[in-house]
Amino acid sequence: MCGGAGSFLLKQARAAGADAYVSADFKYHEFFDAENQLIVADVGHFESEQFAVDLFYHILTENFSNFAPLKSTINTNPVNYL
Repeated sequence: MCGGAGSFLLKQARAAGADAYVSADFKYHEFFDAENQLIVADVGHFESEQFAVDLFYHILTENFSNFAPLKSTINTNPVNYL
């Protein structure tokens, strides 16, 4: 799995023997680079990164008691779902 635009790592996932590769921003012809050897799941750029803020917030607050991280509440996803 690679959050964000990760099509550049598909060959490494295939070489590692992965059954599936989850990432985002694949172009049409890049799906063919899997050569039917693994499943490619393009879950969307923002969607693959949206939980990183909470993850990093949790890691920082658990490991650094004197550090006060602030989480942004701004949604930067340019895609709107109807």
